[in-house]
Amino acid sequence: MQERKSAFQQLDYSLLFFLFVLMCISLLAIYSAAGQYNVPIFFVQRQIIWFAVGTILMLAAMMVDYENFKNFSIPLYIIGMVMLLIVQFVPFLSVTRNGATRWIGLDAPLFQPSEFVKIFLIIALAHLIFLIAKKPREKSFKSDCIVVGKILAVGLPPFALILVQPDLGTALVIAAIIFIMILMVGVSFRMIGLLVGLAGSFIAFLVWLHNQYFEFFSIFIKGHQLSRIYAWLDPSANTGGEGYQLYHAMQGIGAGQLYGSGFGSGVKAQSGIIPELHTDFIFAVIGEEFGFVGATVLLVVYFLLLYRMVIIAFNCNNSFGTYLVAGVIGLLVFQIFQNIGMTIGLVPITGLALPFISYGGSALITNMLAVGIVLNVNIRTRHYMFGEEE
Repeated sequence: MQERKSAFQQLDYSLLFFLFVLMCISLLAIYSAAGQYNVPIFFVQRQIIWFAVGTILMLAAMMVDYENFKNFSIPLYIIGMVMLLIVQFVPFLSVTRNGATRWIGLDAPLFQPSEFVKIFLIIALAHLIFLIAKKPREKSFKSDCIVVGKILAVGLPPFALILVQPDLGTALVIAAIIFIMILMVGVSFRMIGLLVGLAGSFIAFLVWLHNQYFEFFSIFIKGHQLSRIYAWLDPSANTGGEGYQLYHAMQGIGAGQLYGSGFGSGVKAQSGIIPELHTDFIFAVIGEEFGFVGATVLLVVYFLLLYRMVIIAFNCNNSFGTYLVAGVIGLLVFQIFQNIGMTIGLVPITGLALPFISYGGSALITNMLAVGIVLNVNIRTRHYMFGEEE
C-alpha cells in the first residue's frame, strides 16, 4: 500500500535549513572579505540577488517531474556542447580573462557555460546508465569495457572542451562526475582498478615528460598551470608569483588558531594582501577570523547537507532519481574538497569556487539548480507500507 504525502510533506526541510545556514555564512564571509574594497555591502547585495535568482531556479527545477528530464537529456547535452564550442571557436561571442576563454558575452562576461554543462552532464549520464541498467548484462570485463566506453563517449567531449579553455578545475569536476557515474553503474573492482591505474600512469607519464621532454609536456600543461603546481609544492619559494595567494592564505588560516581573530579583524583578510579573497579563497577568511572552530562548523554543515542527500538517494525507489542525486553529490563533494584543499595547500590551486559560500553568479546558480534536482527527487519518491515499488 502506498502512503500518500503532499509535496510539502515530502520536502526535506533539514536540507533547506543547512542550505540557509550556508547562505548566512556566505554573506558574513563575503562582507568581511570585501572590506578591502571599502564597499563590502555592494558585494553582499549582489550575492543576495544571486541567491534569490538561484532560489527561483531551484524551485523551478523542483516543479517539473524529474522523470521528464529523460526527455530533455539529449537536447540539454547538445545545448551544452554548442555553448562550449561557441566559447572555443566564436571569438566575438566569447570573453577572455587572464588568459582563459571561459565565458559567453560581448564586452563583458555574461555567463560561464561550463557551469551549466555540469548539470546537463549529470542528467545525460544518469539517463544513460538508467538505460544501461534496464537491460540485463553479463558480469564480465568485456561488458564493463563497453559500459565504461559509453559513459566516456558522453563525458569526454565536454571534458576536453573545458580543459582547452583552459579550465583545469572545472574539467576535474567533470572527471569526478564521470567517475561517480561509472561507480553507480556497477562495474567490477577490476575495472575501477584499471581506471585508477590509467589515471596514475598518465600522471607519471606527465612527470616523465616534464623531466625529459619539456616542450611536449607544455602541450598538456600550460605555463600558468605549471606555475601553480610549483607554488603548491613549495609556496614559500614562490611568494612573488603563483604562490602568493596560497602562502598568505595559509598564514592567515594558521593565525586564526582555535577561535579566530574575530569577525572583520583578520590581518590578512582586511589588509588586502590576498587578491580576490571573496571568491576562490574565501575559506581563508573563515579560517582566520573564526579559527578552527568556525572552519569545523562549516565542514559539519557541509557534511549534514551531503548526508541528507545520501539519505534521499538511498530512499529513492527509482534508479534514475538515485543516479541524479549521486551525480549532484559527486559534484558538490569534489568542489568542496578541491577548494578547501587548495586553500590549505593540500592540492594545487585550480580556481574552483567554494559551493554556496564564494561570491559569484554562475557557480552559485548551478549549485542551487543541483539542490533543486535533489529536492525534486525527494518530493516525488513514493513510500510503501509493505515493500518497495516493483
